[in-house]
Amino acid sequence: MSHSITCSSLAFSWPDGTPVFEGLDAAFGSGRTGLVGVNGSGKSTLLKLIAGRLTPSDGSVRVAGEVGHLPQNVTLDTALKVDEALGIAARRAALHAIEAGDASEEHFETLGDDWDVEERALATLGELGLGHIGLDRTIGEVSGGESVLLRLAALLLRRPDVLLLDEPTNNLDLYARRRLHAAVASWPGVLIVVSHDRELLDLVDQIADLHSGEITWYGGNFSAYEEALATEQEAAERMVRVAEADLRKQKRELTDARVKLARRKRYGQKMWDQKREPKIVMGARRRAAQESAGKHRILHEERLAEAKERLDEAVEAVRDDDEIRVDLPYTAVPPGRGVLTLMDLELAHGARVAGGFELHGPERVALVGRNGAGKTTLLRTIAGELAPVAGEAHAHVPLRFLPQRLDVLDDGLTVAENVARFAPDATRNRIRARLARFLFRGARADQKAGTLSGGERFRATLAALMLAEPAPQLLMLDEPTNNLDMASVRQLTTALESYEGALVVASHDLAFLESIGVTRWLLLDGELRETTAQEVMDPA
Repeated sequence: MSHSITCSSLAFSWPDGTPVFEGLDAAFGSGRTGLVGVNGSGKSTLLKLIAGRLTPSDGSVRVAGEVGHLPQNVTLDTALKVDEALGIAARRAALHAIEAGDASEEHFETLGDDWDVEERALATLGELGLGHIGLDRTIGEVSGGESVLLRLAALLLRRPDVLLLDEPTNNLDLYARRRLHAAVASWPGVLIVVSHDRELLDLVDQIADLHSGEITWYGGNFSAYEEALATEQEAAERMVRVAEADLRKQKRELTDARVKLARRKRYGQKMWDQKREPKIVMGARRRAAQESAGKHRILHEERLAEAKERLDEAVEAVRDDDEIRVDLPYTAVPPGRGVLTLMDLELAHGARVAGGFELHGPERVALVGRNGAGKTTLLRTIAGELAPVAGEAHAHVPLRFLPQRLDVLDDGLTVAENVARFAPDATRNRIRARLARFLFRGARADQKAGTLSGGERFRATLAALMLAEPAPQLLMLDEPTNNLDMASVRQLTTALESYEGALVVASHDLAFLESIGVTRWLLLDGELRETTAQEVMDPA
């Protein structure tokens, strides 16, 4: 049986009436597809519609085969055991009962033919680098990245015909990402992946570009797609220039036509006044001249309208690459100024900073390490959200912490109202002017935080923190590229380039870390120590 996904005249709107899709037609067949598009274009929504987690308002989604869906935000009950998260707890219990001598029929019915359920589960965990976890531990004992891999392991054990992955590399360290890449590269069925991980997207067979509610297909991987898109955009920009030149020409010709018409009218009136010809001849000539001039003017007006339409179409074909600007006052830190001091710091879960650590001036620090090493715990301790087991952490300048979960915002408030919470003394006009720097202009600033996409929510959270009073001179970001599309990652990179304070970024995205001009690399592996970019990339 050939497994496939078919979307026919698909429509979907949010409860407030905001449309996401209107008449979308698309078909996905065997092979690996990378689904790309700007944040808010509907990528996650489309995956949820395919998975049956959302119901279309019109049209249909038909899937031939069983669907497995790894959502963007993975939340597992911390009290669950690993075998429960994998969906094998009942079969495993039945197997153990039979091995212990209990021959009840219900155990055989539960187990079916899956006698190697434990071996398959342990093998799958091992392939994803989770062999050390075991099946009897609880989810509360594993890191965020490990819980993502557990959800993926559960899907691989189910062996669905269609696999949907939404930002699967979120929270994964370099080792886990490579294991995920291997699983994707060997997937035999239909696979659709939404990701900002270039290396992962370079493993796909085709790219589906979701833009303005329609999908455009590109053969090959993400690198081939970027080249094709760049060529298209160059052609689109040339068409804009041609259309602009044509519009100027049509405006000139319309102006000339109007001048000629005015001259003919003046000449006709002069001849009429002087009565040089019989009245009937002059009247006929006047009517003929007016008709000719009128047709000429209408022709040029039609050509001008067509030129405007061609320009509008050409402009629409050019992608909007707005950039966030964070060149804000009072964030700059003078070179040599003390920013952060850590002394004999011991963290929950065992990680520590032996001796002392100092951060001075506008340094840019990359904090790297395996999943579960304690990077988030260290940042939360510095931010004052967690108390250290021992030692001290002192920030000497105003700081702000942007957490992985982006739970800084109140979902019931608008973007502008959320920013106002952090800057209560700022005027409404000042807040809106500054929000425009973060691409929330006009009505976009009045969107409820709960309706924002992952990338939009990130921008809103970053805006709330950066526009807070006092302005942060130390900014700490925990996995900031999670949930961001490629355009948003570029926007974030540009924003951080203009930030003049000190920066500490915990991330597994090495390409992003290199792009923001990291000056120091810190590895947390039991203890915090200095490292190099080369050591991080080749951790042999």
